[in-house]
Amino acid sequence: MKIFKFGGASIKDAAGVKNIAEVLKITNEKNLVIVVSAMGKTTNLLEKVIAEYLIGDHTKYKEFVSEFKEYHLEILKDLFENPNHPIYQNVSALFGKMTSFLEVNKSKNHAFVYDQVVSYGELTSSTIVSAYLSEIDIKNELLDVRNCIKTDANYRDANVDWQATQKKILKKVNTIGITITQGFLGSETTNNFTTTLGREGSDYTAAIFAFCMNAESVTIWKDVPGVLNADPRYFTQTILLNHISYREAIELAFYGASVIHPKTLQPLQRKEIPLYVKSFLNPKEPGTCVGKGVTLDPQTSCFILKKGLVLISLSSLDFSFIMEDNIGDVFKWFHKHKMKVEMIQNSAISFSVCVNDKFNNLEPLLAKLREKFSVKWNENVTLYTIRHFNPTEVKALAENKNVLLKQESKETVQLVIKE
Repeated sequence: MKIFKFGGASIKDAAGVKNIAEVLKITNEKNLVIVVSAMGKTTNLLEKVIAEYLIGDHTKYKEFVSEFKEYHLEILKDLFENPNHPIYQNVSALFGKMTSFLEVNKSKNHAFVYDQVVSYGELTSSTIVSAYLSEIDIKNELLDVRNCIKTDANYRDANVDWQATQKKILKKVNTIGITITQGFLGSETTNNFTTTLGREGSDYTAAIFAFCMNAESVTIWKDVPGVLNADPRYFTQTILLNHISYREAIELAFYGASVIHPKTLQPLQRKEIPLYVKSFLNPKEPGTCVGKGVTLDPQTSCFILKKGLVLISLSSLDFSFIMEDNIGDVFKWFHKHKMKVEMIQNSAISFSVCVNDKFNNLEPLLAKLREKFSVKWNENVTLYTIRHFNPTEVKALAENKNVLLKQESKETVQLVIKE
């Protein structure tokens, strides 16, 4: 038994859905669980539905709902020539359930509404993929993942009940043949309301199934040849990494590389299940393997870049030492204002921290910090991280740039740069 995961980019249109069939023919795998994400940018579209719905703009949210329906109907027309094919009725039923929820729901809890609505992206995509594969004589079974992955009620970032989930998966998933299911989704144990698994939730779903079923491997199919040592959008020369150890992949993800989220890797590492990142455009290529063994192959520097951060520098108002109790307060305020800390550097009388102001809470945070500290800050800075660096690369990266902060350890160097 193996697990395949196809993300939104791989099924953004009819050609992408057809390509899943090609991948299955080329790999010739017979016993699979296939986890699919929502198609294309569907999740973003449904987030717009939720935003307008919760502020009470019924006209606007209904426009976005219509856009969601039209997008999927266009894909259906390209996949199924017969307008009376049962898939149209099945997908229409899903649209109806989503519309019905929006009409009868009384909750204003954003996270709860988010999970109930966004889930229709994955429910629709998996229904379409399953029906298309059946249409071209690739037998498969469609599984509602919410009947398998059981969680708490922490909507938008639910915690998996591993014991209940494993019991359900082993009972409901056939180890022979192909099963199609949804990524990102679960259901809470008490009332069975839909939950979602947070960032990179579909990858995590694949890892959950692999762990519970002792799968041979997990393969994530993407629009890139595998994991590269740098983002090609920002670096002209990139190298494909053939192999990464679990530990190194977690380190890279911690610093912000879009490799694989640590929560996906942890269950795989526990059972030493290898994870492959491959191109759905070139499925015969080996891609990247994340597993036990050598740290990196080839041995090369890895470059990670994060833009749009804020560098905050604190110093004591009376030149006293910044001690643990002061730092404890600072982190408490960071947490309260939902700041993600990316880098820290401190001395006896100063404390610098690079943060991601994802929720636009910088002004109230600065106001709080000014009560106890002298505060300086720089907005829109870029954090460069180089793993397994050499001094020449660091020098070249910093050349003709305004380096505000530098931090170096044995394996890693970080530069905060104002560009």
